[in-house]
Amino acid sequence: MAKENLSRSYLEKQPFGTIPVLEDADGFTIYESRAICRYLEMKYKDKGTELIPRGNAKAEGLFEQAASIESSYFDSHANSIVGERIFKKMRGGEPDMNKVAELRRDLAENLDVYENILSSQSYLGGNTFTLADLFHLPLGSLLVKCGEGELFESRPHVKQWWNKISTRQAWKTVQTMT
Repeated sequence: MAKENLSRSYLEKQPFGTIPVLEDADGFTIYESRAICRYLEMKYKDKGTELIPRGNAKAEGLFEQAASIESSYFDSHANSIVGERIFKKMRGGEPDMNKVAELRRDLAENLDVYENILSSQSYLGGNTFTLADLFHLPLGSLLVKCGEGELFESRPHVKQWWNKISTRQAWKTVQTMT
């Protein structure tokens, strides 16, 4: 299974050789996490919670803004911290704790802005849970797992938001699968 993502057959589905790829039942293939999430939300929009607001330009705009916030100000720092603290160890290396400290400082500054945003609304895109909030769950959970939960816990509004999104039944179900 190692390096399967570099095989010719995998590269035909995902030319960058990264994970994930979704092969739908009808043969449709799509890659990149956020694209997969948006595709599934559109495909199953009539089932469950609406995760992308539609029909209201302001609500859609706020959703897109929140999704951009996650991508620009959370993902890269969280991904790098998790890479140092978890994945480097899995490959037999030791984390560069100076690098982790710098990344933590940067992410903490960004989460201070989250704190301000969340002081006046329940979720990043307003008062409704959306994919923008959901996008935080995989890396956020890994941050908590590797001992960086204080980044959420030390900010009351971020803590409340994190607790709301990370304790959703659907996420709990996903967690049991890993």
